Amino acid sequence: MEHFATQPAYVIGLDFGSDSVRALLVNATSGEEVASGVTYYPRWMQGLYNQPEQSQFRHHPRDYIEAMTSAVQAALAAQPAAVRQAVVGIGVDTTGSTPAPIDADGNVLALLPEFEHNPHAMFILWKDHTSVAKAERINQLAHSGDFTDYTKYIGGIYSSEWFWAKAAWVSEQDAAVAARAHSWVELCDWIPALLSGNQHPDTLRRGICAAGHKAMWHDSWGGLPDQAFLSAISPTLDGMRARMFSQVYTAEQQAGQLSTQWAETLGLPAGIAVAVGEFDCHMGAVGAGAGANDLVKVIGTSTCDILMVDAGDVGERTIHGICGQVKGSALPALMALEAGQSAFGDIYAWLKRVLLWPLQSFAAQHPGAQQTLDELEQALIPMLSDAAAQYQFNPHSPLAMDWHNGRRTPYANQRLKGALADLNLGSEAPALFAALVESTAHGAKAIVDCFVDQGVDVARVIAIGGISQKSPYVMQMCADVIGREIAVVRSEQCCALGAAIFAAVAAGVYADAQQAQQVMASPISAVYQPDPELQALRARRYQGYRQLGQHLEQLAEFHQAQEQ
Repeated sequence: MEHFATQPAYVIGLDFGSDSVRALLVNATSGEEVASGVTYYPRWMQGLYNQPEQSQFRHHPRDYIEAMTSAVQAALAAQPAAVRQAVVGIGVDTTGSTPAPIDADGNVLALLPEFEHNPHAMFILWKDHTSVAKAERINQLAHSGDFTDYTKYIGGIYSSEWFWAKAAWVSEQDAAVAARAHSWVELCDWIPALLSGNQHPDTLRRGICAAGHKAMWHDSWGGLPDQAFLSAISPTLDGMRARMFSQVYTAEQQAGQLSTQWAETLGLPAGIAVAVGEFDCHMGAVGAGAGANDLVKVIGTSTCDILMVDAGDVGERTIHGICGQVKGSALPALMALEAGQSAFGDIYAWLKRVLLWPLQSFAAQHPGAQQTLDELEQALIPMLSDAAAQYQFNPHSPLAMDWHNGRRTPYANQRLKGALADLNLGSEAPALFAALVESTAHGAKAIVDCFVDQGVDVARVIAIGGISQKSPYVMQMCADVIGREIAVVRSEQCCALGAAIFAAVAAGVYADAQQAQQVMASPISAVYQPDPELQALRARRYQGYRQLGQHLEQLAEFHQAQEQ
């Protein structure tokens, strides 16, 4: 392998998740993961600005700034000055779609004193579903025949998790925010702009990843949807298209160079490369070493699935029911097809909260029980996993639906709800947990089927993320239900590693991402094989899952009709 650097060069990958930011220091010339730092968002951990019962989830921009600073400093704390000075680039990935309103100078409104505590002036987290009505408006307009179908290349259905639905809904809720919002920015574009001092809306570099998958950008209609369409979504978007952007970039390119201010704050050399940002799942696929026809599942609180394919294999076809088909949104040379589940680990956490509620209430009145409760909180999911692994499924076992936070893929519908069915007086906690885990595996199978049934080849399934490494029970369930081998990568920070790979390319250490992958991508640490003796039972259970889903969709339609 020819390297473009004779001396060790280091890069930092920043991964902004739902709860925390991770900073990963990587030796780009050897591929060694040298050190990492993780910091939770302080305001988020206090529950500020969120209303879970209303599906409102907001991140204050200062959470990102403070946590990023702390995480980078932690990753560098034990490193000698020579390593710090040898850092040549920074890459960034984030959750998405996570947009925020900005003023004419590029400031996120919540950073201004008058909007400091206004949730509408903050970043709207991906799982914020308050804009369901606006997503439905976008779909109505796109499919009306009066406009270009701007949902054509994003699976045919626009989601409340995405950019324009959120921007329109928030603007209609808050006239002051609408009046001050010169433009809107995705988190994965804002962080590189912040680090490089390139936040002005006229110069801020936007990535093709967020633009193509969430903002309906496509070359065939000249970039973003036209102004008439945006205004039809909401009059608060009048004039917005001209204040957005007309060019997009891939993550191999530079968003700018690290500013002097941020270099001093982080203890890094000024002027090093800051790569264009992408969403976490796209970076994770690159960090996992994926190539054409590898389906990478980023498994955490939710999942995001990336299947990269040769654009020529898709041709003029549009893949229905997914979250976009965008060339260059992961590896620049390939088209990335995005899918995902709106809840995965969050469903297990929900059952944990239900089971712990009486104990938490008891501990609140009896402080002496708090230590025991803390120990139980740590042990509960492993206990349930061990017990569920011994549970023998049968045709009459409890059956669950994984739509607790709506459905992302196939065919986004955030009005849908989860369910536990086929219960009787003998249904115990391990059986319920097993059913919920099975439901998340069923959701994963539905995504694989969505691709395969439309003629898109899935050669390998690769899993990354905390659950893939921490729960053999969940991963074996997924392999059995999907009926495919699942490979798990070794790196605990695969998304940050992908960001580091692009940092190395943007800094000139490697000519392209594929070359960088050969040295820096994570190896495989475990492989789960489906049990052939379970395939008949799993197939019957999956059919029951699909039938339960049909009933829940009818119920959602009934509730919507009652509301109208």
